[in-house]
Amino acid sequence: MDIKNKTVIITGASSGIGEATALKLSKEGAKVVLTARRQDKLMELKDKITGKGGHALVVTGDVTKKSDWEQIVRKTLEEFDTIDVLINNAGLMPLSYIKKFKTDEWEKMIDVNIKGVLNGVAAVLPTMIEKKSGHIINISSSAAHNYFPGGAVYCATKSAVKMFSEGLRQELAPEYGINVTSIEPGAVSTELMDTITDEDIKEEMKAMQKMTFLEAVDIAEAIHYSLAQPARANVNDVFIMPTEQQR
Repeated sequence: MDIKNKTVIITGASSGIGEATALKLSKEGAKVVLTARRQDKLMELKDKITGKGGHALVVTGDVTKKSDWEQIVRKTLEEFDTIDVLINNAGLMPLSYIKKFKTDEWEKMIDVNIKGVLNGVAAVLPTMIEKKSGHIINISSSAAHNYFPGGAVYCATKSAVKMFSEGLRQELAPEYGINVTSIEPGAVSTELMDTITDEDIKEEMKAMQKMTFLEAVDIAEAIHYSLAQPARANVNDVFIMPTEQQR
């Protein structure tokens, strides 16, 4: 796909991987639709992009709400006429041990990490199916492959995203020309760990932080690589780990 002039919706665009991806793709000529709940951060990002001659639209929204997705799609089509790419990046990672019974956090992860992805796909698919082209990128995780202490629910949500991506690819790519990619990073230096409230997990994470994490721009490059392939080539999975991370 030639990224130039393509319309790309990016969830969780207010920071981290979403922000880095928006900057990368807009630099390559894409028209980016920035969505998240923090409008002030989105507007700051839009200013960065337009200040460099890029095109960006801000649509504040919560990925867990279907009504918000309806607004995101409607405003995208009004502004840019089409939807070429969806990047489902919004996610939460409040790790905790099961015995702590942080069930509210479990439900939030399921709502954002799984339902948010499903909502996004359902919202953009009619447009992509009609034009028989498009690319859906879901941000999964290395946690889809390996359990780690405190990550039972998080790992389960990312496993769901990985398998859902493969189901989408098999059902959509051959008939409608819609490519699907699961991006599966290891530890990335973002705000994701800020959602952890389990004090035991926080203490254990300190040892991990001695390792050199991936940066959000590394994942943005992987996303760009996946999008830049010719239509005949579907990059199914990108499994990218910090050099120092063992599992």
